[in-house]
Amino acid sequence: MRREIDFVKFSPTQNMTILVQTRHPVKEYALIGSKIMSYDSVHAEQVGFIEPPNHDLAHAALRMAGGEFCGNACMALAAHIATEEDVQPHKLLRVLLEVSGTDELVVCEVKNNGDAYVCQVIMPLPKQIERKTIPYADSALDLAIIRYQDFIHIVMEVEQYDEPTRITAQTIAQVIGVAVGSNLTGILLYKPVTHELRTLIYVPKLDSLVWERGCGSGTASLGAYLAWKNKTSIESAILQPGGIIDVAADWNNGRLATLKVSGNVNIVARGKAFVDM
Repeated sequence: MRREIDFVKFSPTQNMTILVQTRHPVKEYALIGSKIMSYDSVHAEQVGFIEPPNHDLAHAALRMAGGEFCGNACMALAAHIATEEDVQPHKLLRVLLEVSGTDELVVCEVKNNGDAYVCQVIMPLPKQIERKTIPYADSALDLAIIRYQDFIHIVMEVEQYDEPTRITAQTIAQVIGVAVGSNLTGILLYKPVTHELRTLIYVPKLDSLVWERGCGSGTASLGAYLAWKNKTSIESAILQPGGIIDVAADWNNGRLATLKVSGNVNIVARGKAFVDM
């Protein structure tokens, strides 16, 4: 059976994202997502499906193919809505979204900057942040674990991005992803000296293991971790292979109060894709 799919493709900090506009059964999302993001199709790092919202205040609903939460996909959908509403250059639009992976409405602000959209997302707060030391090979790894409703991120502070470090990250992502049964496991390799981040995302439902060029959710988790670690509010520009994503984490009265990320989004393609089911 062949599915005809209307899609829009976005580049939020080069984290290539496909949003599907046509309606399909939810049970088909994982297979459609896996196929359309592959090299021999439209090709991207992640796929989301636009749905009608259930909440009266929401502009739209976004369900990712693996059921995960994704900050960059929220930015992409906000940019899409701004395009549909013909937001003029230098004008700001506030968008509320229902998003998989969180029960909260996600607040996005999107501005038409002429050649791109600048988006800011108020991110869901972690349920828990903790440090753990785990045995690995002949040594031990010091990890920071950031837990959310349906996914976890793990921060590893590193001095370099070499092949052994990449292999370690991939092994941990898959082992922990299977063990905890989350919709998504992210490994965040962070260089404190240069504020550089490399993010590995594992989505078990799609069997997808991707080194993302820019990760909004990972940037938010890093900001949450740094605020928690230093017990103070932080604002930082986090350098990633696809560019810079800004994060602001407000630490107030001994806890994380708000968490925001912002970055640029470009619409790079729109059209039809054909997927054999």
